[in-house]
Amino acid sequence: MKHALILASLLGATSLQAQPAAHYSVRLMTPEIALKATQAAIAHCRAQGHQVAVAVVDRSGLLQALIRDRFAGAHTPEVATDKAWTAASFRIPTTTLARETQAGQAMSGIRQRERVMAIGGGLPIEAGGAVLGAIGVSGAPGGDADDACAKAGIQAVQADLEF
Repeated sequence: MKHALILASLLGATSLQAQPAAHYSVRLMTPEIALKATQAAIAHCRAQGHQVAVAVVDRSGLLQALIRDRFAGAHTPEVATDKAWTAASFRIPTTTLARETQAGQAMSGIRQRERVMAIGGGLPIEAGGAVLGAIGVSGAPGGDADDACAKAGIQAVQADLEF
């Protein structure tokens, strides 16, 4: 009986050590950083002659900042937000998702999911190996131009995000 109690005690101690951590830490962007990224993306697009909307979401896809330039289309705020949400949710650029979900690809059905924007203009915002959020741009002529504006937004805040 004594040996059974010792064995049970040792097995219990072993199982406690194998359990995952009960908590973890995450880094989050401040609203000021999100706003700075949107402003930089808008400025880049304006310099190229494009009127756009820019959205930044946190790592969960929740909106942190949104700016629509004066003459950007009425649809652009929602599309920019959904591009950012898609990039944060899948943790990849929306241009990459567009390639991987084309008709005939194994993941093509994901395009039918509400809010998924499998077109260029959405980029994850990363620092220290972690996704902190994402930026989405809508309104420039094509996904490549939207991507360029989004990259400018990220570059403007990258130093603020580094650990």
